[in-house]
Amino acid sequence: MAAGWAPGAFDIPLGASDIPVHFMRGSRTEEGMLPTTAIDLEQVRLPVADRLLAVERELRGMVPSGFEALDEVGDYLFARSGKLLRPTLLLLANGVGGRPSPDAVKLGAIVELLHVATLVHDDAVDHSARRRGRPTVNHRWTHQVAIIAGDYLYSRAVIEVVALGKLEQVALLADTANRMTIGEMRQLVLHDGLDFTRDDYERLCEHKTASLMSAACELGTLSGAPQYRDALRDYGHHLGMAFQIVDDLLDYSSSTRVMGKPRGQDLQEHKVTLPLIAALPKMEWGERRAVEGLFADPDPSPEAVQEILDLVEAHGGVETAREEARSRADRARDRLRRLPASPCLEALSLAVDYVVERVR
Repeated sequence: MAAGWAPGAFDIPLGASDIPVHFMRGSRTEEGMLPTTAIDLEQVRLPVADRLLAVERELRGMVPSGFEALDEVGDYLFARSGKLLRPTLLLLANGVGGRPSPDAVKLGAIVELLHVATLVHDDAVDHSARRRGRPTVNHRWTHQVAIIAGDYLYSRAVIEVVALGKLEQVALLADTANRMTIGEMRQLVLHDGLDFTRDDYERLCEHKTASLMSAACELGTLSGAPQYRDALRDYGHHLGMAFQIVDDLLDYSSSTRVMGKPRGQDLQEHKVTLPLIAALPKMEWGERRAVEGLFADPDPSPEAVQEILDLVEAHGGVETAREEARSRADRARDRLRRLPASPCLEALSLAVDYVVERVR
C-alpha cells in the first residue's frame, strides 16, 4: 500500500476517463480565481515519500568523486534536502497505472543531478550571489569552480544512466541535457534584450525548465506504464512551462520570504520575463525610456527597480503572466483526465495546484 493512501479516498465510482471533483480542485472558478486552499509540497510527495528517501540515498552515493576539492562542493550542494520536485514527478508517473520499478529511484537521482548541475551553471552565468538564501557555488568559491562542478554533475548523471543499460532512457536524458544547454545559451544571448519576444520567452522556458520536467515524467512511465508515456510527457511539459512562468511572476509579486531572493531581482539583473514582455507594448514613450534606462544601468537603484515593477503591474503584465500560468496549468490537468485513478494520479494533479497557487 502506497504511503499516504487511505481507504475511502475514492468513494465515487470511477471510469477510465473520470476524475473525481477533488482531483480538479485547482481548476478555475467562474470568477477565474484559484481556490484559497494552499497545497503543500509534502501533500504531493505523500504517495512516494519512502521512495524519495531512497532517491536521497542514491544521490549521496553518486556525488562523491574521490577528489577533495570537488567533494567539498558536492557536500555543500547536497547538505540540505532540496525540494526534489523532478524526482517526485518521475516517481509519481512511475506509479500511475503500473507497478513501481526499482530503476525509477536511480532515475530520480539522475534527474536531480541534472537539475542541480543546471542551477550551478545558471548561477555562474548570471553572476548570482545567492540562491534560496544561501551563497551560490560561484560566490562561495569561484566561477571556474562552479563551471567544473556543474560539468562534473552532468558527467556523473551520464555515467549513472549508462550503467542502467537501457538505451531509450540514455537517449531521452541525453536529448534533455542538450536542450537544457541550448536553453542556457539562449538565455545568455538574449540577456539584456528588450526586443525579447513572447516566442523567444516560450522557447527559453521550454528548453530551460519544461524539458527536464517533461523528461522526468516520461522516464517514470518507461519503467512503469509506458502506455501513458505521451500523456505524462505532455503533462510534464505544461507543468514545467507553468512553473517557470510562476517563478518569473513571483519576482514581481512576492517577497524574499517566499522566493529566497529580493523582489525585483530579475529586473536588477536585466532579465526580461513574461510580465515585462506583456507590459512593454502598452507603455507610453516616457515609460519605455524608464525601462531602457534601468537596463542601461549596470547597477540600478531599488527606486528604479520599484518604478518598473509598478509600471508592469499598472499595464497588466502581471495579470497576463498569471493567466498564462493558469492556462498552462489547465492544459497539464487535461492530460491527466483519461488516466486511471490512483494516489499517484491525485498527487500529480496536486502538483499543478502547488505550482500555480504561489501566484494567488
